[in-house]
Amino acid sequence: MPNQLINETSPYLLQHAHNPVEWYPWGEAALQKARAEDKPIFLSIGYAACHWCHVMEKESFENPAIADIMNQYFVNVKVDREERPDLDTIYMDAVIALTGHGGWPMSVWLTPDGVPFYGGTYFPPTDRMGLPGLGRLMEALADLYHRQKDTILRQGEQLLARMNDSMSLAQSAPLNADVLDAAAETILQAIDDTHGGTRGAPKFPQPMIYDFLLRRYARTGDANLLGAVEFTLQKMAAGGIYDHLGGGFHRYATDAEWLAPHFEKMLYDNALLARLYLHAFQITGNPLYRRVVEETLAYVRREMTHPQGGFFATQDADSEGEEGKFFVWTSEEVLYLLGDVAAKHFSAAYDVTRRGNWEGKSILRRKQSPAETAKSLGMDESALAAELAESRKILFDRRETRVKPARDEKILTAWNGMMLAAFAEAGRVLDNPEYTAVARRNADFLLKNLRTADGRLWRTWKDGRAKLPGYLEDYAFLADGLLALYQTTFDEQYFIAAQSLMDTVLARFTDPANGGFFDTADDHPELVVRPKSLQDNATPSGNAMAVRTLLLLAAYTGDARYFSPAISALGALQPVMRRYPTGFGHWLGAATLAEAGVQEIALVGDPHHAEMARMRSVVQKPYRPYQIVAHTSGGESSIPLLHNRPAQNGQPTAYICRNFACQLPVTTAEALASEIG
Repeated sequence: MPNQLINETSPYLLQHAHNPVEWYPWGEAALQKARAEDKPIFLSIGYAACHWCHVMEKESFENPAIADIMNQYFVNVKVDREERPDLDTIYMDAVIALTGHGGWPMSVWLTPDGVPFYGGTYFPPTDRMGLPGLGRLMEALADLYHRQKDTILRQGEQLLARMNDSMSLAQSAPLNADVLDAAAETILQAIDDTHGGTRGAPKFPQPMIYDFLLRRYARTGDANLLGAVEFTLQKMAAGGIYDHLGGGFHRYATDAEWLAPHFEKMLYDNALLARLYLHAFQITGNPLYRRVVEETLAYVRREMTHPQGGFFATQDADSEGEEGKFFVWTSEEVLYLLGDVAAKHFSAAYDVTRRGNWEGKSILRRKQSPAETAKSLGMDESALAAELAESRKILFDRRETRVKPARDEKILTAWNGMMLAAFAEAGRVLDNPEYTAVARRNADFLLKNLRTADGRLWRTWKDGRAKLPGYLEDYAFLADGLLALYQTTFDEQYFIAAQSLMDTVLARFTDPANGGFFDTADDHPELVVRPKSLQDNATPSGNAMAVRTLLLLAAYTGDARYFSPAISALGALQPVMRRYPTGFGHWLGAATLAEAGVQEIALVGDPHHAEMARMRSVVQKPYRPYQIVAHTSGGESSIPLLHNRPAQNGQPTAYICRNFACQLPVTTAEALASEIG
């Protein structure tokens, strides 16, 4: 018989709907049952693409004997961390406080009121690897709860009190450029001089810190910053973390040289990395970076896009019960598919060997540059490139016949906002109307299906059902994507929607006592603490994205209610940005925007006029991280930056302002390029 998860929409929860464990989703039904029966709660948090989550399910949650113990002594609650970042944040903080480390699957034992008293991550079914078996642990914790309830409640309340002492953003100071320079230097010192990225293993892409370095390079011209980013981007693009046949990046590399990835693919990684490679292409013109962008976006369009325009969340690491099986090759397979000569060349280029480079098989990677490979084979580089492109297509087509990894097809507002921004920006930089069309379709889907009649957001949508109140990151990430789309299309409906979302953030998420923003709205169902995440993790923190988006809106509108909370939060966070820059990359990027000041460009005139097209190219194609652009054909506009901006003598006209002070208007692309530098 199915358990209480059977009516959920999350693929992760539905995977557990037929476990013998009597799972409940998080909600009042589970909490009431725990209180009524005076049973502690076992809370298990994971996500669909999590390999060890699947292992723990097979070993323990499908084990009738362990399930009987769980059902007898606990109310068991299963949560998809991607749907409920509020619960994930609260209880991950608790697990780290209790054990010193965290991860997924997350296992937390709570009082009936949701107060944590014991936690960990993966537990085996029987004692192993220094970990207690889950069944034995369950029995011990149930006994502990009933014998020492008063002690558990007292210690739990003390833990909550520490968790409630969130970092205050109330004590602000003026922004100091020295903080940005010190942060950049700390990041440079952490770079792996051999393999790129930060030193050690595992290796995570960390696109936010490299985007900060590019922003700082644009401000200072320090070639060391650009060099560190390029070195890392080239190493990642050559490594096994990148899918050389299908495009897109895996979650992270388990080793120090980007060879062996954890094979899951996440929408957010590919959104952030696509924008990072796009920015590197804008600066350098290196065709490798453009190719990575195009292949990554092609992967998203092919594998991760709902027919109505939303983007799916994740693709699993496993297929047919084996991690990475879909992606790896044997030398015999390559020889059979390509023939002797082409297989020899492909194997030399992509490190395919008889012994393999990972568990007896080969993960495709480039150990040499294309020029070095061509030289070693005695071939012309362009001829080899053409042959390898054909070989990749043959292998890709064969790979498409394999059993694909499972896909989590829920559509998350925040993650969609990030990919929306990537397609929108790529559309204008690469002059690709197909990317712009994808971005439009996605924005229209989100605004239709995940926005309520009163302008609030839902967190998730699947199979026609939207649910769960939106979090800070949903509002901030979608607003960022909509502003990116506005600057590509200059369709003001997207600007208006972005502004409305951030108005809701100011009204519903602000922490008036300590500054910054809570993760949950003021009418969100009550939790044991009201979370406020500040540190950037795999994605930007909702606070960091909110601050950056507010700064952009302040430049468009001149409205201090957007500017003041953003500047105050940045000023307060300077000490931790200086000390821990790798954990605050998006904050640092926002700080560069505040420190440099935003250059505001208002374009007025017929969008189809040849001179206006040249003007738009001047402002849209190069890398200009400290710039916003608005455009009107001359009619009424809802954007204050465009108010009272007449065309000069009927000609396409550009107004250039910085920090709310404007220069004389110009009417040619050459003059515009000269003025903005």
